[in-house]
Amino acid sequence: MDFRDSAEESAFRERLRAWLAERAGTFPTSGDDYWRRQGEWHRALYEGGFFGLSWPREYGGHELPPVYDVILDEELARAGAPPRPSLGYLVQGLGRHGSEELRRRFLPGMINGTERWCQGFSEPGAGSDLASLTTAAVRDGDGYVLNGHKVWTSYSDSADWCLLLARTDPDAPRHKGISAFVVSMHQPGIEQRPLKMISGVTTEFGQVLFDGARVPADQMVGVPGEGWALAMTVVGHEREPSTLGFSARYGKLVRDLASRVGDAPPAELAWAAVQTEMLRLHVRRRLSEQLDGISHGPEGSLDKLLMTWVEQDVGHAALAVGGTGDPELLNAYLYSRAQSVMGGTSQIQKNIIAARILGLET
Repeated sequence: MDFRDSAEESAFRERLRAWLAERAGTFPTSGDDYWRRQGEWHRALYEGGFFGLSWPREYGGHELPPVYDVILDEELARAGAPPRPSLGYLVQGLGRHGSEELRRRFLPGMINGTERWCQGFSEPGAGSDLASLTTAAVRDGDGYVLNGHKVWTSYSDSADWCLLLARTDPDAPRHKGISAFVVSMHQPGIEQRPLKMISGVTTEFGQVLFDGARVPADQMVGVPGEGWALAMTVVGHEREPSTLGFSARYGKLVRDLASRVGDAPPAELAWAAVQTEMLRLHVRRRLSEQLDGISHGPEGSLDKLLMTWVEQDVGHAALAVGGTGDPELLNAYLYSRAQSVMGGTSQIQKNIIAARILGLET
């Protein structure tokens, strides 16, 4: 298989490199400063012509093949620039399940960065078992009243809108009574509680409490009870390493670690090098399938499991090389521990692979 750039891809890569040479170092790449300025970075990428590359042109994207997203991720990692904001799964969810009116109203601002978004799925009692969520949406006139508690909500403190799952029919089977809404985060009845991570970051995740907040009925995504289908679309795309662009960053960190240790790498680093190369080739295979028009469903759980193993192996390598005395490498290790929980636990991914790919009894 030939992974070399075409003439058009090569020209795009060179234009991107020139743009990054001027701007990459002006934005922080980690910590609270990164999360605080992520919206600014998003808009800069979009205005430069480097965001929304594979998304529909009618909503502000460029409608290019997904290989351009991979080029973007590779060059961002190479330049030491911040990653592109992870919004593809929300674009896919709203694009596939939302009405044309909702798509035209909300996708342009989501793509160009003028409106910030968060995802209101997980709850204190409904993480990997998302179908047990209890946040309620009760019909009241021309809208719904929301009451409940979400947790691990990325960027909630800076979000203008939330793609929210709530239970609209408490008597239906638990997968059937869930609906999805586009909810304004700027209204009474919404309380933000930031969560401080072990790395010290305080602006990435938050808890969100809904106490009598409202959402118009015409901001339901799809029809009542379609929330679970939307959730599966979202998490399926959220779990793809080719969409998230992590593969290039893992490889760069491994190369940086190798430059520190010379000819005697610790065993943890050698194994991390093997794992990152495995994931790089796996991502290339997924990219090839996408270019051939193949879409994935439960296979996203396999992608997520591989990504978890690789990030945690890279984290162990960072700890082996830098110990606890290098804050940046220590944070790489600490953050890697969350990968087996976020986006669905590794145990849940194994169950999905067993039941929906291998056809085993559960």
